[in-house]
Amino acid sequence: MLLPARDAAATLGRAVASIRHQTFPGWELLVVDDGSVDGTTELLAALARDEPRLRVLRRPREGLVAALNAGLAAARGELVARMDADDEALPERLAAQVAWLDGPEGRAHGVVSCLVEHAGDAAAQAGYARHVAWLNGLLTPERMALRRFVDAPVAHPSVVFRRELVARHGGYRAGDFPEDHELWLRWMDAGVVFGKVPRVLLRWHDLPGRLSRTDARYAPEAFFRLKAGWIARWLRARPALAARPLLVWGAGRPTRLRAAALASHGLRVAGYVDVDPAKVTPALGGRGPPVWSPSALPPPGGAFVLAYVSSSGARELIAADLGARGWVEGRDFLLCA
Repeated sequence: MLLPARDAAATLGRAVASIRHQTFPGWELLVVDDGSVDGTTELLAALARDEPRLRVLRRPREGLVAALNAGLAAARGELVARMDADDEALPERLAAQVAWLDGPEGRAHGVVSCLVEHAGDAAAQAGYARHVAWLNGLLTPERMALRRFVDAPVAHPSVVFRRELVARHGGYRAGDFPEDHELWLRWMDAGVVFGKVPRVLLRWHDLPGRLSRTDARYAPEAFFRLKAGWIARWLRARPALAARPLLVWGAGRPTRLRAAALASHGLRVAGYVDVDPAKVTPALGGRGPPVWSPSALPPPGGAFVLAYVSSSGARELIAADLGARGWVEGRDFLLCA
């Protein structure tokens, strides 16, 4: 199990204890200490004295991606499980995920995740709670593959993957993007099948100092920049779909700015779709692609739609509207926000 840690003394003991309580005995916990200065180093030394299966890799402070890749290079098992210093693995986690990958259902899978429990106040963290519910609704490889352009379809600290994937498709990459989502998009593009054990096996915390809340690499615009290139690659791999006129659902300024990233990857937006009658126009400000109402959409097969509206509940409404018109997700449209 690979666990990067930086200044995590407040929560690391709880995370390590959850691994020590695993019912699966054949684990090794590799903690990569990314230049901690808060007592994490001393805590790890004390924990390692009592647990021979705990290895500590002490490194200079170089960041999460460097720590993860150093851990991958030092890992000795055929399977790599991920864990974060502020989360908790339920006792059956490793046993269930290893059994999945070794069983008949999982042998074709390269990555397996699980359901996660929102370990926080669902009212105070309503957005995070909705994200957890969305993740837990993606149970099949097909569903995860289709929805990967909305967000990462698995929680990073919940996965177990075959280490051979790193040699075959590369490990974590550094850049102005979320390193885990980039990895999943790249591996899925290469044909890696993702599975999910339909049981809650991880308690996922969302603390104020979490990188996903504080680092610009995890801001919404970083996700949209990252996804644009992989959406373009997905379409180019399907020439019949790429040949159709490309429509973007959502004509507001935020959506159009996000969709503009598609042009840098060679995609031309032929028009926009919006439910607001005030936005329906032959062309934006007399220039650019037109904006149509949903009722003006052609029959299935006459265009390909990328749904870029990210307001709460909009994704479900768009999918329902298109489905009622006979459009099929993955064949006629993708949800991208």
